[in-house]
Amino acid sequence: MPDRALSFGMIAEAYERFRPGYPAELVDTVLTYAGRPVRTALEIGAGTGKATRLFVERGVTVTATEPDGAMLAELRRHVPAGVRTVRAAFEDLRPGERHGLVYAAAALHWTRPEGRWSRVAALLEPGGVFASFGGPVRLADPAVEEAVRAARAPFLASDDVPSPDGTPPEQDMQWPGTELQRSEWFGDVRQSVIERRETMPARDYVGLLSTVSAYLVLPAAEREEVYRRILLVLPEAVEIAADVTVHLARRRGEP
Repeated sequence: MPDRALSFGMIAEAYERFRPGYPAELVDTVLTYAGRPVRTALEIGAGTGKATRLFVERGVTVTATEPDGAMLAELRRHVPAGVRTVRAAFEDLRPGERHGLVYAAAALHWTRPEGRWSRVAALLEPGGVFASFGGPVRLADPAVEEAVRAARAPFLASDDVPSPDGTPPEQDMQWPGTELQRSEWFGDVRQSVIERRETMPARDYVGLLSTVSAYLVLPAAEREEVYRRILLVLPEAVEIAADVTVHLARRRGEP
């Protein structure tokens, strides 16, 4: 896994505090697509369990997997005792029990592309559902966004995670839907967007940035300086656009 993928453990508590959770509409979207009761799910890269909690609340028995020990410890503080937790990267999971749902919440881009879809398929029942969801958090005001871009420019050209397969942002179907459409293991690929707007204090927005991998891999002194410069250009409160892009696909029978 790339260094950025394993950079979150040092800020597990901040991740839980500052990262937006997921809307209930997300679970409705996934379960409606499934079209049948989903009893068990496996989560890839569960982080601090923000998505885990939503599915558990809807009666799904979740096995939450996460490679970082500090993130997994934070998750265990926030999920019901019945959630099974496994410290493992996706690539280290071994086929065994199959689930009605396998999902990844803002984590799939950290997995290796080689054999990704055959591994997911091996964890799913025939007809089972794969879901991937997440998306960047943007400043809603373009002028504020530009001020922040200029403030971070001496340290970072961008804080985005580029599309893993190079899909241009203007294309209708985005990654991982593009890969799912090409995979022999999956069909009925769908993409939808849940719009979300929130307002937060400027310091909380900087706290949110402190959980973004592009900043975490900077040297500590540079990291603190870029946070300081960004805070200086922010108004007292900022509006964020935190849309959730959802990709869904159904496992075929054996190819």
